[in-house]
Amino acid sequence: MTTHVEGREYDIIFAGGGTAACVAAGRLARVNPDLSILLVEGGKNNFNDPTVTNPALYLSHLVPGSQTALFYEANSEEALNGRKAIVPCGGMLGGGSSINFMMYTRAQGVDFDDWETEGWDAKSILPYMKRLENYHLKDESINQDLHGHDGPVNISMGTYFQDGPAEDFLAGSTAVGQGVTADAQDLKACNVFSKWAKYISPDGKRQDAAHTYIHPLMQAGTHPNLHLLVNSKVTRVIFDENKRATGIEYVPTPSSQPETSLSKPVASTVTAKRLVVVSAGALGTPSILERSGVGKKEVLEKANVPVVCDLPDVGEHYQDHHLLLYPYKTSLKPGETLDALLSGRKDFGETIAANEPVLGWNAIDVAAKIRPTDAEVAELGPEFQKRWDEDFKDRPTRPLMLTGVVCSFLGDPKVLPQSEDGNTQQYATLGMYTAYPYSRGNIHITSPDVSVPASFNTGFFSDPADVKKQIWAYKKSREIYRRTDQYRGELDLGHPKFPEGSKAALHDGPAATFSSPEDRKNLPPLEYSAEDDKAIEQFLRDNVNTTWHSMGTCRMAPREKGGVVDGGLNVYGVTGLKLCDLSICPGNVGANTNNTAFVVGEKAADIIAQDLGMGPIGDVVKRVDSAQ
Repeated sequence: MTTHVEGREYDIIFAGGGTAACVAAGRLARVNPDLSILLVEGGKNNFNDPTVTNPALYLSHLVPGSQTALFYEANSEEALNGRKAIVPCGGMLGGGSSINFMMYTRAQGVDFDDWETEGWDAKSILPYMKRLENYHLKDESINQDLHGHDGPVNISMGTYFQDGPAEDFLAGSTAVGQGVTADAQDLKACNVFSKWAKYISPDGKRQDAAHTYIHPLMQAGTHPNLHLLVNSKVTRVIFDENKRATGIEYVPTPSSQPETSLSKPVASTVTAKRLVVVSAGALGTPSILERSGVGKKEVLEKANVPVVCDLPDVGEHYQDHHLLLYPYKTSLKPGETLDALLSGRKDFGETIAANEPVLGWNAIDVAAKIRPTDAEVAELGPEFQKRWDEDFKDRPTRPLMLTGVVCSFLGDPKVLPQSEDGNTQQYATLGMYTAYPYSRGNIHITSPDVSVPASFNTGFFSDPADVKKQIWAYKKSREIYRRTDQYRGELDLGHPKFPEGSKAALHDGPAATFSSPEDRKNLPPLEYSAEDDKAIEQFLRDNVNTTWHSMGTCRMAPREKGGVVDGGLNVYGVTGLKLCDLSICPGNVGANTNNTAFVVGEKAADIIAQDLGMGPIGDVVKRVDSAQ
C-alpha cells in the first residue's frame, strides 16, 4: 500500500474518500498508472475490517460513539416538535458504501432525465450503471441487457436468503393489490415489491467502493502513483491569484491524534498540479467550499472567510429520504432474523471464526417502490391531490415511497420486553422512506475553524405534503404486514399511541389464520379516525429520521438557476476544481442512493479523463481488461 509522503505533489487530489471518490480515483489510476492521484479521507482505512467486509455487522457502525460514521447534529426544528435530528454518513474510506445497508437499488430513468443536464440523462447514464456491475441474478424474466456482468461490484443474494419469510411478505403485498417483479431495477418498475439483491458478493463479502476500486490496485503493487492519506480532515482548497485550485490544506482527524498531544492539530498542505476534486459528501463538501471562500458572500463574511467566489447556492437545497421504522413481533424462527447476532445472544467472534453463511446477509430480502391508488390519494386531501396531479399522476414510474423489510429489531435490544416463558421473540422492522421529499434544508459554516460544527437545518417535514405521504405509508405497510403468516402484532414502542377505544389500536397476536390468498384479501382493513391521524402525525414528527441519503447541497445546474457546478462537475467562478459526490444531484432519486453515488463516480472518471486528454475511459477500460 502506498501512503502520502510529506512534500510530494500530485496530478489529482480527491478531497474526501467516499463512494464516488473511490470509484473515480480507482478508475483513473487503473487506466493510467502514470497519473499520480492522492485520495484524502478523514476516517480510517477500511481494508479488511471485519465489520465492513461481513455484511451482517453493518449496524455496528451506527451505534453511539462509532468511529466509522460521522454524525451531523442539526438545529432544533419546529416541524420535528423541537427535536435536533442526527444525520450520520460514512466516516471511513469508502464512505457510505462501507457502512450502509447494502440494498441494490437503482434510480428510476426519469430521475436522471429530470436533471436536465446534457450527458446525465437516463440513456447516457445506463452504460455507467452496467459498467460497475457484475450482476449474478439469473431469473428468466430479468432483462440481462439492462445489467452489467464484468464490472468490479458484485450484485447477488449473498450467502444467506430466507425465502419462506420473503414469499410470505410478498403474499401480503399481493393481497393489498401490489405487484411483484423479479427486477425492480430496470429503471421503470414501480408500484411493485420484489426479492431484493444486495451489494454482497456470492461468497458473502460487502461490495464497498474501496474494496472494489481501490484496494485491488494498491494490494497488487502495480499502481505506485495511487496514494492514500487517511485520518486526515480537509480544511479548505487553496487557490492562486487567478482563482485556480492548486492544492488543499488538511489537519489530522482529532480521533487519530495521540492522547498525549497538548497542541491543536497542525495544518499541512499538499499541491495538485492538474486538478482538485472535492468529494466529502453532501454534508462535508459545502463546508470545504465555504472555508475555501466559495459560497454565499453573506455566509462567508459572517464566518470571517475571505470571498474567492460569491456562489449563493453552496449549502442550500439539502434533502434526504425521510425514514420511519416500524417494528413488529413475528413468528419467525431464530435463523430467520439477525436478532440473535445483533443482541449478543450469538457471539460475533465465534460466528466470524466459523465463517457462518449468515455473515453474508443484510436481513433485507424484500423491498419495494410503491404508489397510492387514486382513492388513497383523494383521502389525503385536496392540497395533496394538487401535488400528486402535478408531480406523480401522469408519471407512473415515479414511486411515492420506498420500503424495505428488515428481519430484525433495529434498536437497542435492552428496550425490548422480556419473555415470561423463556422463549425469545423474533422481530421484523418495516422501513418506509420518502422517495421525492418536498422539504428542503441547508448547511453553512459559522467559522473558518474546521472543528466548529456547521449550522445544519434538515428541513424534515417542513412541507406538510411529506407528512401526508408518511401517514399513507404507515397505514399501507400495516395492512400488508397484517396479511402475513409471520405477523404477531405491533411492538408498541415503535408505533403511534392511538386514543383509547380506537378501531386502529395496536394488536397482539396474528390478525387471522390464512388458508388461501382470498383469506388474506378479505381481512377487513383497519379504520382510522381523525384523532387516529393526529396520533400518527404526532408519532411521525417525534420519530422521523434520516435514511442516510443526503444530497443536493451543491447542485449541478445553470449558475443562474442555483447551480454550483456545471455538467462537467466544474465549480462555477473558479478553475481546476470539480465536485464528485451526491452533493451535485439537482433532483432526488426514487432509490437508495448508493447506486447513484457509484454512477456519479463512474461518470466523473470519464469527465476527468477526457479533460486530461485521455479519451473515453470506457474504451480504455476495455483495452486494459483485454490486456490482462
